[in-house]
Amino acid sequence: MAKNLVIVESPAKARTLLKILGSNYNLKASLGHIRDLPRSELGVDVENGFVPRYVVPKAKNKTVNDLKKAVKNASTVYLATDPDREGEAIAWHLVEVTKTGRKPYRRVVFHEITSEAVKQAFQHPRAIDMQLVNAQQARRVLDRLVGYKLSPLLWKKVRRGLSAGRVQSAAVKIVVDREREIQDFVAVEYWPIEAELAKKGDKVPFRAMLISLMDGAKLDIPDEQKASRVKKELEQGRYRVYRVSTKKANRQPAPPFITSTLQQEAWRKLHFTAKQTMAIAQQLYEGLPVGAEGSVGLITYMRTDSTRVAASAIAETRDYIGQKYGAKYLPSQARIFRKTVRGAQEAHEAIRPTGISREPALIKKYLTASQARLYDLIWKRMVASQMAAAIFDNTTVDIEAKCPETDYLLRVASSVNVFPGFIVLYSEGKDEADEEGKKDALPLLNKNEDLELLGIYLEQRFTQPPPRFTEASLVKTLEQWGIGRPSTYAPTLSTIQDREYVTRVRGSFQPTELGVLVNDLLNQHFADIMDIQFTASMEEKLDDIAKKNRNWASVVQDFYTPFDKDLVNAFERMEKVKLPVELTDEVCPKCGKPLAIKMGRYGKFLACTGYPECKYTQSYQIKTGVKCPECGHDLVERVSKKKRVFYGCGNYPECKFAVFYKPLPDPCPKCGGLLTQYMGRYARCTKCNYKGKLERDK
Repeated sequence: MAKNLVIVESPAKARTLLKILGSNYNLKASLGHIRDLPRSELGVDVENGFVPRYVVPKAKNKTVNDLKKAVKNASTVYLATDPDREGEAIAWHLVEVTKTGRKPYRRVVFHEITSEAVKQAFQHPRAIDMQLVNAQQARRVLDRLVGYKLSPLLWKKVRRGLSAGRVQSAAVKIVVDREREIQDFVAVEYWPIEAELAKKGDKVPFRAMLISLMDGAKLDIPDEQKASRVKKELEQGRYRVYRVSTKKANRQPAPPFITSTLQQEAWRKLHFTAKQTMAIAQQLYEGLPVGAEGSVGLITYMRTDSTRVAASAIAETRDYIGQKYGAKYLPSQARIFRKTVRGAQEAHEAIRPTGISREPALIKKYLTASQARLYDLIWKRMVASQMAAAIFDNTTVDIEAKCPETDYLLRVASSVNVFPGFIVLYSEGKDEADEEGKKDALPLLNKNEDLELLGIYLEQRFTQPPPRFTEASLVKTLEQWGIGRPSTYAPTLSTIQDREYVTRVRGSFQPTELGVLVNDLLNQHFADIMDIQFTASMEEKLDDIAKKNRNWASVVQDFYTPFDKDLVNAFERMEKVKLPVELTDEVCPKCGKPLAIKMGRYGKFLACTGYPECKYTQSYQIKTGVKCPECGHDLVERVSKKKRVFYGCGNYPECKFAVFYKPLPDPCPKCGGLLTQYMGRYARCTKCNYKGKLERDK
């Protein structure tokens, strides 16, 4: 008897599903997309409704043949690809490529790989949703039109190897605009003044900040001369408590993660890039072997913009909180979060553990360090989201300073946690330092109580420019503007770095000279593509296609008509830009002229500046300035086939020494071995078990 066939994207997902479905099902993996637009040509018929021409890449021929054979021998084919537009499109492509005769195909959708969710999905299969497929096709065609039409322009006018895109160019513009804000920022001097005070007879001091004149008039202190004059007055003043206000404040927990907030928090707390976060989350979702349980999907689907949580998961979480922390940590009613992201697909769930009983400590031994850390973050965020609010006593004290010439108003505030609530488990990170500073407990102060002055302190400060974007804050900004979708944040951040439009400096994005140049050229000739609001509105139109409110070909046509006109004008009017030659300190071994860094089809390489007379080239290596501990040659930065950066000996293949963490110039203080930079903050020896904090973080 023929078995049912289930097709998924990855072998890991197939293994997890096989454990749930049993021996009546045959599981096969498509290994991602099996069909796409051709790489060597546009592949879109712009004259006839923008019909895409899909091809099966040569690398996928064996997979397709295996799938066709499996389909032929199956009774029913179930398409269990991911529960989003991309997954729907993969399912449709699988049907188009493998269908033979009248073989029945069924689409099954689940947001977590658990026995209950999977069996429920197989009991209620459906047909492929062509509106979702068309929304994905529209996105793919738009991106192909922009990429394939703009790239030749940039190659001709700037240099080979460049690219542009609806989302990536908008992201670069955001970074460039912020850099210009920073450059144009004019710092303004100001002098904050604090009075150190204490209750009469009580030597426990506290500091109050000068905020205004007593009548409420604004007080500007722009220079040291004014600050010194006010200080002298305050030193002669008499101080009393003018007003005391105490309020209880509840701090509510953050909702469970969506894609963007997971990427933000993983950067803040774990220093994972968006790309790294999504790769690890994919592993947790598709399933990992967990002891006697076997392969288990540990979290729900990780590409989502909805904070909705299934009622069963909320009930399980609340049961856990009641048993683990007690009734006082459990709100009387379940907390429901409503996400306001534009275009959020509410049918999806938030990112959460598939089983709250799988505490991070219990399964840590089955996971890699990175998997365990990300799972711990997701688990804590979900549990905390259903815990009681944290309660604070917020006290604000206004203090009057009666001085010989003027009366001043000072203020001090404290915030004391009187019930920890959810923060006993988890507290959300911040992108920038808390400007409010610490709010320590104050002594008990009463209205009209006299205070003793212990000292006046003033400090010169300057207003600060807006900060550069980090991985976390750039993803947050893209989401707030409605640019891109959960599936595009990570690849967008990777692409703008791979193209060398932005670089990361001390954890923050800074545009390169090339990035600014390309941004300005595109801004000048393609105003629509570079307009943030236009890009966001295009995302809304793609969402409308999925909701059956728009025709996908009409959306593409409305975009392409003015874009094609701009493209023709740009080819005629855009001036060719000559980038400065980037020389190195190396010389050509053939003719002795300097070698320059060039960009080719496969990335950077070194070429002789004597070209075309001398055509010498060599591979480009980023030297670390650290010597190989095995042979003494330079250690250089390399990139693996999986695009992971590592550091290997420049004398490869004679010497095959390599490490994944950045080498440090100082030797290990314990054994003299090679130190590497571990997790951004630590130095770890490759020879012994030494681990220490880097000097700048001490």
